[in-house]
Amino acid sequence: MSIEVAAPGQVVFELARDVSRWTERLPHYRRSAVLASRGGRVLAQFVAVRRFGRLPVPVTWRAICWSDAADTADLQLHFAHVRGVTRGMRVTWHIRPLPGDSARSRVTIEHDFSRPLPVLGPEVLPRLVDRYFTAPIATRTLRRFRALAEGRDARATSRRPFATNQTS
Repeated sequence: MSIEVAAPGQVVFELARDVSRWTERLPHYRRSAVLASRGGRVLAQFVAVRRFGRLPVPVTWRAICWSDAADTADLQLHFAHVRGVTRGMRVTWHIRPLPGDSARSRVTIEHDFSRPLPVLGPEVLPRLVDRYFTAPIATRTLRRFRALAEGRDARATSRRPFATNQTS
């Protein structure tokens, strides 16, 4: 999934890489807490709400998170899920300038997830999780970061980003 943003990629990167502030930036997130930090990576716990009509369903996971700004043409955020139904999922955000227009960017989120279930096989759970949870939550997240980046103000600036890996 991806979205175009009428802002430079660096703006989106600075907003999104500070996972400790996702709760204040993303209305569908109820918690985004850094539990530990080591070697340029943080362990964070997330709780987002996925609504099914009027029914709010909390979705909880933990992930090891890190950012990579080594290539300014492809700024990256990485999330390795270590707890929750999505344990084992690898998520990579690619934040790239649009060709010929560095004032605009495209943000793409890639999810890599496989979890074999007895009898049902390795694809059933990932498809259900993606359709009913991952895709709707990630879509709201992208739209909100686009809105923040395009109307950036003092409340949206990053104060405490998690460490950036400056080399690949």
